Amino acid sequence: MNINDMLSNDALLINFDGTSKKQVLEELTKLAETKLGLNSRALLENLIKREKLGSTAVGNGIAIPHANVPDIDKPHVFVSTLINGLDFNSTDDRPVDIIFLLIAPDN
Repeated sequence: MNINDMLSNDALLINFDGTSKKQVLEELTKLAETKLGLNSRALLENLIKREKLGSTAVGNGIAIPHANVPDIDKPHVFVSTLINGLDFNSTDDRPVDIIFLLIAPDN
């Protein structure tokens, strides 16, 4: 499977003027709800729980929050680029300005 199988034009949030990690995750989960029929609130809660375990920021301005969810048949990626970087508790202390939300099946 390549990235084109997981990503589509309706899964992008480009030049978003987000002011917090939670706000960006909320908007990305709303996209997931629209595209996949997922419960955005439940997905957001899972993502926030995951972030509490440790930051999903991988450095160089990139974060990859992720969650496993039931009732989807393949992984999906939602992307947001930010106008201004946000603090994501990155190991390199750089603000995040590209977020790849990865949603994968439970299995």
